[in-house]
Amino acid sequence: MEFVVKSGAAEKQKTACLIVGVQKTSQLPAMQAMDTLSNGYLTGLIKRGDITFKPGHSLLLQHVPEALSERLLMVATGEDDKPLTVSQYQKLVGHVISTLKSANVKDAVIAIDDFKVKGQELSWIARQFVEVIEHSLYRFDDYKSDKPKKSADVLKKITLLTDRKTVNAVKEAVAQGQAIGKGRNVARTLGNLPGNICHPTYLADEAKALAKTHAKLTTKVLNEKQMHDLGMHSLLSVSAGSAQEAKLIMMEFKNGKRGAKPLVLLGKGVTFDTGGISLKPGAGMDEMKFDMCGAASIFGVMNAIVEMDLPLNVIGMVAAAENMPGSKATRPGDIVKSMSGKTIEILNTDAEGRLVLCDALTYAERYKPEAVIDVATLTGACVIALGHHTTGVLSNNDELAEELLSASNQAADKAWQLPMGEEYQEQLDSNFADMANIGGRPGGTITAACFLSRYAESYPWAHLDIAGTAWASGKNKGASGRPVPMLVQYLLNKLK
Repeated sequence: MEFVVKSGAAEKQKTACLIVGVQKTSQLPAMQAMDTLSNGYLTGLIKRGDITFKPGHSLLLQHVPEALSERLLMVATGEDDKPLTVSQYQKLVGHVISTLKSANVKDAVIAIDDFKVKGQELSWIARQFVEVIEHSLYRFDDYKSDKPKKSADVLKKITLLTDRKTVNAVKEAVAQGQAIGKGRNVARTLGNLPGNICHPTYLADEAKALAKTHAKLTTKVLNEKQMHDLGMHSLLSVSAGSAQEAKLIMMEFKNGKRGAKPLVLLGKGVTFDTGGISLKPGAGMDEMKFDMCGAASIFGVMNAIVEMDLPLNVIGMVAAAENMPGSKATRPGDIVKSMSGKTIEILNTDAEGRLVLCDALTYAERYKPEAVIDVATLTGACVIALGHHTTGVLSNNDELAEELLSASNQAADKAWQLPMGEEYQEQLDSNFADMANIGGRPGGTITAACFLSRYAESYPWAHLDIAGTAWASGKNKGASGRPVPMLVQYLLNKLK
């Protein structure tokens, strides 16, 4: 998809489809210009009731009198001057792209200045427009024999029409939107790939391939022998039952000030999670290929910041393993020693995400990071607490948590902070080791974060639990690519 930004009059655009906003009680500039050009043809349709004014509703017209555009898409933005909500705007853009695809439109022009969103500036409106379109056009059909016609074969170009004073700002916003949208789709593809294709070695190869795209990006991969020598027996306990070798992947993007502390983003990369000996129920187990969506989001973020060439030092880490039952698999009741030297009684092998992450958190210390953020599909308890709409945030640093929550609001990638008081730590007590890997059903998301916090005491740290937001089930089954928008916004905010 090609996005172009330019200034100009809406009524002078030669295009397959011109998109304008329309309201019931007042005419927006582009709509007014087109109505004047057509000698009141459009207001006549409105008076006749041909369009309703619920936000997102539209009317596609062919051959409007005197218009240079082949089609005109009138999109309702409400009954008065009240701006759209973020949710309304996202749905509106999704409806626009669906309409253009259905009409086999190859190129379109949108009068972006006519669309107002509560609390948001034009740059955000333009960036979100591009992000939603990138998301809407995505299809994962790599393994279908009879592939449907790709959307890109129909819709090839969209031009955002704005005032000449705002062209540069909108261009920057569009570039960001494309990078974030593409990065999010990278994460979706990795999440959607089946476990027999996307295993730890596959992820390592993807990281190496990404390193070839930018001179300031290098990739380092630790194999199981190297991790064993480092004492990462917690991480290795997860992969013990699998024929697939675990990998610890570091994508080191050194594009910021020399000597500046890096930001470390760490993703849980359990490429398939059977639960191990604590076997999951068979129904729905196919969705456990999505248990590496935390890792996928790290790949998405790294792709985005490389494309934008952000002047930052960022380490993208992925702790990758496959959790399988087998003769060498870890048993409930086994005790392992982590890289930190702390011992863990593994009461449930299906609480494996924290076991791969804790050794990676210890390894992250050697980067002397400014902050570490881990992303993981960690607990079903987070789904119960927050549903499928909101990512859970837990942190040992209030400032870092607030930065992430602010970024989530800016990016329209919802998150909410949960508490992590000392009183929850007691639930991890073990009679036989320094700690257990589970703390019982009450506060499961919090106790999982408490476990991780014991390995992140030397730096500001935050944990994003995306168990409810990483993928959708049912007829729309597929990875969401969240929280790529939030994390990229967090990094962009570091440049301000």
